[in-house]
Amino acid sequence: MRFPSPSRRLLSRLLCTLPQKLTNVHYCLRERVLKEAQCCLTDYLNSARAIPFSYADSIVSHAPFSLSAFVAQVPFPTSTARADLKRIFRRFLTYNPVNEYDFFFESIGLPPSSSSSSSTAASTCPGYFLSDDAVLLAAVSALVHYGFPWTKLGLLYREEPHIFSSDSDRLVSRLRSIEARGFHRACIIGICLAFPSALSADADPSGEIDHLFQYLNKVFLNFDLSDSVPENNVDIFLHVCRNIRVFYDLDSKKGTMAELMCKNLRKIFLELDDASVSQKLKFFIKLGMDATEAGHFILKHADIFNIDLETPSILMPEYLKSIGLHKDNVAMLSWRFPYVMGKNKLGNLPATMKAMNLHDWFLGKILNGNLHYLSSESVLAGSHDTALDSGFCQGLERLKCAKMEEFLDKKVEFMLSIGFGENKLTLRSISVLKGPNDQLQERFDCLLELGIKYSMLCRMVNAKPLILNQCKDTFHEKVNFLCNDLGYSLEYLETFPAFLCFSLENRTKPRFKMLERLKELGLLKKHPAPSTMLSNSDRGFMTFLYSVHPAAPKQWLECYSSRHDKDGNRRTLFTARHVA
Repeated sequence: MRFPSPSRRLLSRLLCTLPQKLTNVHYCLRERVLKEAQCCLTDYLNSARAIPFSYADSIVSHAPFSLSAFVAQVPFPTSTARADLKRIFRRFLTYNPVNEYDFFFESIGLPPSSSSSSSTAASTCPGYFLSDDAVLLAAVSALVHYGFPWTKLGLLYREEPHIFSSDSDRLVSRLRSIEARGFHRACIIGICLAFPSALSADADPSGEIDHLFQYLNKVFLNFDLSDSVPENNVDIFLHVCRNIRVFYDLDSKKGTMAELMCKNLRKIFLELDDASVSQKLKFFIKLGMDATEAGHFILKHADIFNIDLETPSILMPEYLKSIGLHKDNVAMLSWRFPYVMGKNKLGNLPATMKAMNLHDWFLGKILNGNLHYLSSESVLAGSHDTALDSGFCQGLERLKCAKMEEFLDKKVEFMLSIGFGENKLTLRSISVLKGPNDQLQERFDCLLELGIKYSMLCRMVNAKPLILNQCKDTFHEKVNFLCNDLGYSLEYLETFPAFLCFSLENRTKPRFKMLERLKELGLLKKHPAPSTMLSNSDRGFMTFLYSVHPAAPKQWLECYSSRHDKDGNRRTLFTARHVA
């Protein structure tokens, strides 16, 4: 049997994106070896494993990582140039079975087996041999014969893997029932790939799947969306359905956006991708809109899709003047929030407004029709201060040289994303931050979830950026101790954010246990504030104890100041007799 030669584009992709270097093959021969390996594996799956040739070819030709990993295991003779590669591969396959699921999952669009998601998928499979999984092959066959692109089957597997363990007759019946609703084949494929749940369960008259198709009927049939898309173009229908899903996920209960979607059909569904639409929605949700309200808003104001809400630069406080704030108010904001001032991206404007507690006011302006506040004219006109920009860049370069850290740009990106501007205070903060951006964001979000207001948290980070170096569990323990054990409110952290930096077990709890004991003995009327007790050095704390009673420092050293007592629970008998 003659095999089709692998395309040069595929071989180029193989050579450029190999998961590992093929050290067992001379670089001049790698293209030939990979080409021969592809042909041999296709033949192996077809003849030895009884997988139909078209499926075997799809599995191997769309799995470059798995193919290169297979070649890396083959022991080649030193004279590879003259070797019979077919014989080498066939001999290797005789004694070394191939994990066919690795090839299959990669070929349908899931990450290579080194990825956790694909590994998880493979871990649920019965063994190495795909041909032994008759149910899966039958399901794949039914989908492919219907017209589903092989390389996009992974979209179904990611969300609804049990589709591939379904009876093939049931899948076909489900597809026919969708056809009966009036959708043509390419449209159905796009719907199922964008909404895998549509294929995973039979329609329930009162269930979510039936509600989904009522929603899609409004868009595709009642408003003739299907007539705007070439009938046989699955990719365009998938593109359209992904954009519809962005709004459906916001509006699935009410179903009130369908007509608005069709009024903006070409702009939203044919020209933009779902990531662009989601980015617009996310901007207004971050600004304070309810998710459903944001969906209605951007559909009613289609001009928003012509505005770049991500990359244009803004400069505080000039931008505040351009959107109508009085100069006295701008001066007051500049004094209260100096860390916000400076250059930033428009995409971070919601965070910037939250940091100054102006988001509700600004959102009201936008809802009242002032979309020009987001236009390039308002954002950029006369707002660029080259001296300030240059000073920040020079300071950042000096910091990079001093810290010898290559990730400072990423930390700047994080600080700007939470509302800080390019200024000296931001440089000071990034110089002490530890950890990658995703961890810093998780810690910031954790503090918000504990109930700290956004603008207050930004003030805390500016005053004590070290708080973002703590882990999330520590935040919960310290906030719980402050509020429940000491009886303070979260607002106290605004005046003393350093509370979150002190060790709870080695400093905070031992000191307050000592104060509580003194209070029980009648030697102390009330606890001093945490800022007083924790900010003092060990010597300063013992000086305070001595002022309460001359014997108190000795008892502190005996009870709590042991290097081996990390949790502060070691105690000795401490009564009024000791301090008499």
